[in-house]
Amino acid sequence: MQLTSAWVSLILNNRWFLWILLFVNIIGTVYGYDWYMWQLEMTEPKFWIFVPDSPTASLFFCFVLIGWLLRTHFRLFEALALLTLVKYGVWAVVMNLWTLQETGSIGAAGWMLVFSHGAMALQGVLYWRRYRFGWLSIALATIWTLHNDVIDYLFGQMPIYGDLMKYMEYVGYFTFWLSIICILLLAWNWKSRHKVVTEEIDPVV
Repeated sequence: MQLTSAWVSLILNNRWFLWILLFVNIIGTVYGYDWYMWQLEMTEPKFWIFVPDSPTASLFFCFVLIGWLLRTHFRLFEALALLTLVKYGVWAVVMNLWTLQETGSIGAAGWMLVFSHGAMALQGVLYWRRYRFGWLSIALATIWTLHNDVIDYLFGQMPIYGDLMKYMEYVGYFTFWLSIICILLLAWNWKSRHKVVTEEIDPVV
């Protein structure tokens, strides 16, 4: 078991793997912003930054990967990435499966969203031991996330899921508690890292 864990760590922290992951996330980020273009066209410019939630999460992770490749830590981006990758990864999976229940089909595009967002959440937690953010980064990431929820569900800037719009109050309630869980996830990560010596944690190879 320990040998398997060591091999997984070696692969995840290999520079070539990090470069590949960075490339995949850049492609996914560009595709995600393009996906939201139609909604951005009907959105007031002051709300643009709050609309494309998932591609912004992968953009945060791009900066995290760049930091690791440079052998440094962009701590605020690490906190934002872990929080938003898990939050919007889980959120999109749930919304698409809910749509499947409502309509009976989500098509190839819907299943693509399920698997790609599931992978998005997974990559966030795979690097659990590598993050170095502290309480200030957690606080700022919390403000960003809860403010985004306010903009989405009080100002109506949430991602548009046609068949689920009639349940928007329930979607908003679910999203709020998902945010709280992901904020607690950051605090758990911070606390768990204090039990491990920094120099012993997964160097980039």
